[in-house]
This record gives sequence, C-alpha cells and structure tokens, in this order.
Amino acid sequence: MDEQRDRTDNRTFSDTLPIISRTARLTPLLLLCLLVTYVVWGTTYFAISVALRAMPPFMLMASRFAVAGLCLGLFVLVRGRARASWRQVRNGSMLGALMLLGGMGGTAVAEQTISSGATTVMIAAMPIVAIVWQRLFGIRPRGHELAAIAIGTVGVLVLMSGAEFRTSAMGAGALLLAISCWSLGTQLSRSLDLPPPALAVTIEMLVGSMMLAMASALSGESLATVPRGAPLAAWLYLVTMGSLLAFSAYMYLASRTTPVLATSYGYANPPIALLVGAALGGERIAPQTLVAIVLILCALAVLGWGTWRQPVGTVKDT
Repeated sequence: MDEQRDRTDNRTFSDTLPIISRTARLTPLLLLCLLVTYVVWGTTYFAISVALRAMPPFMLMASRFAVAGLCLGLFVLVRGRARASWRQVRNGSMLGALMLLGGMGGTAVAEQTISSGATTVMIAAMPIVAIVWQRLFGIRPRGHELAAIAIGTVGVLVLMSGAEFRTSAMGAGALLLAISCWSLGTQLSRSLDLPPPALAVTIEMLVGSMMLAMASALSGESLATVPRGAPLAAWLYLVTMGSLLAFSAYMYLASRTTPVLATSYGYANPPIALLVGAALGGERIAPQTLVAIVLILCALAVLGWGTWRQPVGTVKDT
C-alpha cells in the first residue's frame, strides 16, 4: 500500500495520461491547432485595441463570443449528433466563466490602459501559471517543460526591456486575473466531463457571452455609436478568426495535450503582436526584440522536442 502511494505521489503530468504511440503525440491536426493559436491569437491583441476604439470591453467580448457561439451552435444543430448532459452543460458553463468572463474580459479591460505589446508580454507568463496549477493539482512537471519555461521567461524579460510599455495598476491586476482564470480553465478542461469538442465550445461561448453581457450591464457600459470602418473590421476578425477558429483550436489542444504545450502560444504571441503593431500601427521594434524572438522560439523548440519524446496521450476520446 505504501509503495503504491509513493508511486502515485511521484507521478508526473505525462504519467497521468494513457501512453500512445510516438507518431500520435504531435499529430498534423495538433500542429495545425498550435500554429493557429500562435499566429491568429498573436494578431488579435492588435484587433482588440482597434475594436476598443468604438466599443467598451465587456460589450466587445460579449458580442464577439455571442455571434461566434450562435454560428458554431447552428453548425452543431445541423449535424444533429452531439448531445450534452446537465453535468456537461454545468462543466462547460464553468469553463465559460473562467476563460471568457475572467480571461478574455480581463484582457479587454487591461487593453484600455496597457498597450497590446505589453499585454502579450504579461500573458507570456501563462505556461508558468499553468505549472503552478499543475502543482496544486498534485502533478509534477517534467524537466523539458521547466527548461522551456526558463528560456521563454528570459526571452520575455529581454522583450520587456526593449520596449516602452504603458502600464497601470488596474491593467496589471486585470491581466493577472485573466491569466489565472484562463490557465485554471485549461487545467480543469482536462479532467471535467465535457460533451464533444464543437458542442463544448458552443456552450462555453454562449454561457460566457451571457456572463460578459451581465458584466457589461452591471458596469454601466453603453455604445455611443455603431462601429464602422477599422473597428468594425477588427470586430469581424475577432469573431471569425479569433473566436470561431482559434478558440476552437485551443480547446482541442487543451483536451488533447499538456497545459504547458497548450498555453505555449503565450511565448509565440508577443513577437507576432509586435510585428503586427509595427506593420499596421507604425510601432518601432527595438533591437532587443530580435534577441527575445530567438529565445522564445528556442523555448518553443524545447517544449515541442520534449513533448515528442515523452508519452503524451489524451484524456478524452470525443
């Protein structure tokens, strides 16, 4: 009995998952989902800053996920095969509250006073917070995950030193709350009983959008004018690419791979966001940014290499 308890206490994150063949660890679909979260979400921070010119934060996120959730829900309804129990609806609603109300709502609030570049730099701490949640859940991270976090953190520090970011106490607090809620939702999504992916994401978007709408009403937000031009284009981009495509890809990753790998977009998003800001917003890229990009890419390489070598399986067969 004691020997069995010792083996359980010393388990690693990968030890809690079924072992599958090496070729299935990073499938083409998983790689495509990673690429989507890296590139698309790296551009959405600039899109959020543009959309915020015409819409308040909670209203922006509520409308974005409501439209995306209705579109995805229509797709699920037409297919007609997915069903969800009351328990699965409850669990999906919990994730919607954590990841959309807390995560995306907090990010939008922060971007009112913090630049999109500074936002992505702080969000790059996501894998570190994911490790903290893993430890609280009794799961010990592997060496390659810690090494990737160490290299990526150095890259983020270099990136921060090479840019002039606007900061505020409210914005920093909102971002810390967003990071904590999002990473906790990622951790819970691996163990909660959820319906098939498309239906699960639909529930999360619709429930999360309702909670964001309530937050918008309680905070007294109002729409001064109907968005048009660049803010409208940014909103449409957030609905289609940021919500329907990237959020669905992320939830697939969250249920099929480790939280550290799923949240590794936090290291790829900052350099992409800065490049987008330079190309579309005329922002200057400091020399230190190039060094940071190299370090961040090295962190991603270590994370991917370690994940390929270690047995990583799935927790759901949906």
